[in-house]
Amino acid sequence: MELINKSHPEEFILLGFADSPWLELPLFIILLITYPMAMMGNIAIILVSKVDPCLHSPMYFFLTNLSFLDMCYTTSIVPQMLCNLGTSKKTISYIGCAVQLYFFHIMGGTECLLLALMSFDRYVAICKPLHYTLIMNQRVCILLVATVWMSGMTYAVSEATVTLQLPLCGRNTLDHLVCEIPVLIKTACGEKGANELTLSVVCIFFLAVPLCLILISYACIGHAVFKIKSLEGRKKAFGTCSAHLIVVFLFYGPAISMYLQPPSSISRDQPKFMALFYGVVTPTLNPFIYTLRNKDVKGALGNLMGSVFTCK
Repeated sequence: MELINKSHPEEFILLGFADSPWLELPLFIILLITYPMAMMGNIAIILVSKVDPCLHSPMYFFLTNLSFLDMCYTTSIVPQMLCNLGTSKKTISYIGCAVQLYFFHIMGGTECLLLALMSFDRYVAICKPLHYTLIMNQRVCILLVATVWMSGMTYAVSEATVTLQLPLCGRNTLDHLVCEIPVLIKTACGEKGANELTLSVVCIFFLAVPLCLILISYACIGHAVFKIKSLEGRKKAFGTCSAHLIVVFLFYGPAISMYLQPPSSISRDQPKFMALFYGVVTPTLNPFIYTLRNKDVKGALGNLMGSVFTCK
């Protein structure tokens, strides 16, 4: 571990999988394949939601925001991961680390709240169908999404700024692939109990509370769906909601295991695999989950592809 006589290092050394170098090439190849897939899949969702008039509804407005968010989320860390895994350069500048810290946590915090907002939209659509257009009108949807983004930014800016103020005592080695708050807290020296407590409390509001609201929403949705007499109506409701639930568990599971425990108790390789999961796997799978389980999106994609080939 290098020691430098500065309050902050000029750069961080990201160890990544230095103790398991055989993992680097397979992970590099996987990221090289999944990153373009994630970008193309999410761009396709955004395009069909904008082009197809049938998808001009609150649900697809929120889905468009989720796709844009996932593109930014995965872009904030994957290029750095590819650099770390594919080259001998294992460093990131202090400024680069700070920028990555802010963007990564803005996207993560916003996604936590956006997924809860999407479950509320499904609750209103299925449990209050007659009031849906009144409650989820365009003005309300824009206001809700703006609130979610502002909340995510507030969380990230405040939490990341406080974390960056921690003394590092000359340490500039991070046992991770990217810059992430729990790992920086764990690396810091001196008294950091207050930072650990603050992170846990904030994450309760950004992880545990939204997840509880999502589960309550889907309990109400399940009760309402079983009252639907039409088999086709039940299938459509379950298809839409099951896709969202799969995305929720893919995102919240790893995030809770990472952020709702003290950073000092995190195992060595846990942050690396968790970052790969909720920063790479989830954004890659989301477009496929929503497409494969949603007839409207599949139909819109088919129409879009058909019109492209017809024009050619």
